[in-house]
Amino acid sequence: MSVGNAVKREMRVALSKKAQPVWFRLVKWVVIIIVGTLLWRTPYFWWVVLGTLTAAVLLHAFWRWKTKGWTQPWGGWDDLESGRRD
Repeated sequence: MSVGNAVKREMRVALSKKAQPVWFRLVKWVVIIIVGTLLWRTPYFWWVVLGTLTAAVLLHAFWRWKTKGWTQPWGGWDDLESGRRD
C-alpha cells in the first residue's frame, strides 16, 4: 500500500460518522479548547500538549494494531467499510 493510500484510509477512518458520534466529537473539542485556554499561560501547557499528543498517537497505534489496519472490528469499532475502501 502506498503512503497516499494509507493516508486516505486513515482520514476515512478518522472522519467516519460511525467511528465517533457527532455529539462526542463536539464535546471532545469543547473540552480540548477549555482545557487549552485554562492552561495557556501556565508553565505546564506544552507538557500537557506533548503528553496528550503522545497518548493519542499510542492509542491510535494500539487501536490500529487490534483492528489489523482497520479491517476487523474490535472494542466497539465496527465501521469496516471505511477501513477497507482503497
